[in-house]
Amino acid sequence: MTATSGKLMKGATGDWEVVIGMEIHAQVTSKSKLFSGASTAFGGDPNSHVSLVDAAMPGMLPVINEECVRQAVRTGLGLNAKINLRSVFDRKNYFYPDLPQGYQISQYKDPIVGEGELEIDSDDNTTVKIGIERIHLEQDAGKLIHDRDPNLSYVDLNRSGVALMEIVSKPDIRSPIDAMNFITKLRSIMRYLGTCDGDMEKGSLRADVNVSVRRPGEPLGTRCEIKNMNSINFIGFAIDYEANRQIGILEGGGEIEQETRLYDPEAGETRSMRSKEDAHDYRYFPDPDLLPLVLTQVEVDRLKAELPEFAHQKRARFMTDFGLPLYDAELLSRERALADYFETVATGRDGKLAANWVLNELSARLNKEGRDISSSPVAAEQLAGIIALIGEGTISGKIAKDLFEIVWSEGGDPRALVESRGMKQVTDLGAIEKVVDEIIAANPDKVAQAIAKPQLAGWFVGQVMKASGGKANPQAVNDLLKSKLGI
Repeated sequence: MTATSGKLMKGATGDWEVVIGMEIHAQVTSKSKLFSGASTAFGGDPNSHVSLVDAAMPGMLPVINEECVRQAVRTGLGLNAKINLRSVFDRKNYFYPDLPQGYQISQYKDPIVGEGELEIDSDDNTTVKIGIERIHLEQDAGKLIHDRDPNLSYVDLNRSGVALMEIVSKPDIRSPIDAMNFITKLRSIMRYLGTCDGDMEKGSLRADVNVSVRRPGEPLGTRCEIKNMNSINFIGFAIDYEANRQIGILEGGGEIEQETRLYDPEAGETRSMRSKEDAHDYRYFPDPDLLPLVLTQVEVDRLKAELPEFAHQKRARFMTDFGLPLYDAELLSRERALADYFETVATGRDGKLAANWVLNELSARLNKEGRDISSSPVAAEQLAGIIALIGEGTISGKIAKDLFEIVWSEGGDPRALVESRGMKQVTDLGAIEKVVDEIIAANPDKVAQAIAKPQLAGWFVGQVMKASGGKANPQAVNDLLKSKLGI
């Protein structure tokens, strides 16, 4: 990406400020659609999850899904936003082949969630507060399929009527990296809340990005919207390209036309799609089939009391409670399932050792087999048992890895497996000393080398551990070797 200095982009004739606002469409986690009982499951056969309401059959009336309302409120609370106890659904009128009604049921002047804010880590080692303008509920459209026939387009209405939250930021973002950090943190919050799964590959989270540039201190410039971004990295690349495109036009004496553009990841550039519509083009008016949505403060307070601890809060607590460095705490807190797993493993045990096992041994094995933490064959309680056995000195790190493989493949209680399979670490100094003496006697040349260069004593440690089948206590081996070699 183009280098920035103090959040300013360098042009041929001086500095420019990039101004970014985002409209994020997040699919609400719900088993049924916003105004019908049809399934929201991903991957069904075309038009297999469509009710008469979704297909806009005559006489069919929408009925609000209470769970979708709760999910929107919880998202607003997670963003420290104002919850509007009265909101109104509107008709947003436009024609598209996969929109059977000829309009979208959305919210305009009276959304369910009002202003809020999200604090992010900026790209200059500071924190920045990004304002949230609003969150409103609306229906998703269907999907057009163009690759089945050279002369025809097909319509799949499975997504038609699926509940979306549109989260609109204020134009407070000033760099591509800040934009990426904003959507990353927003995605994390919704995943912790369980209000959106954040799966961008499946289209559960998409972003429209508004970009404009101006000279520092001048009024806002004309914005262009980059439509339907479904990759955090591509969002950063698209903003960088678009800002530089606009700077080039303005420095060349041209003007920016307000328009909607698409990002081509292969070419690494944005392309014009259509002129940008304004609100009056959609002819919004209150939906006559839906009464205003009215909540009580009691309901809102109950949902607020049920909010979980979020990733940034867990990160800080993991550093305090378990003595983790920032890097480990950041990795372990990104996903709620992983954070909960780690906390079960680490509570009452060596936090750093627990973090190493979760981030290294366990994660590597999960990645190798294409699994995530929710499908781990080793439960958190089982890994906690292995960590406890290491802490007690019952098993060594080497034995622990063997035990981990057994639990992964066969299951079982780690402590019982150690007992039944004779896997306990040898701590008998007499038995260890005998092995040490034998190795030293058999390798006089290595003894001389170790005395000359003490760092070579590691060779003896390896030989003793090998001879003991990995069961000798490594610390005891080290102490005996140092004593007998005089190093």
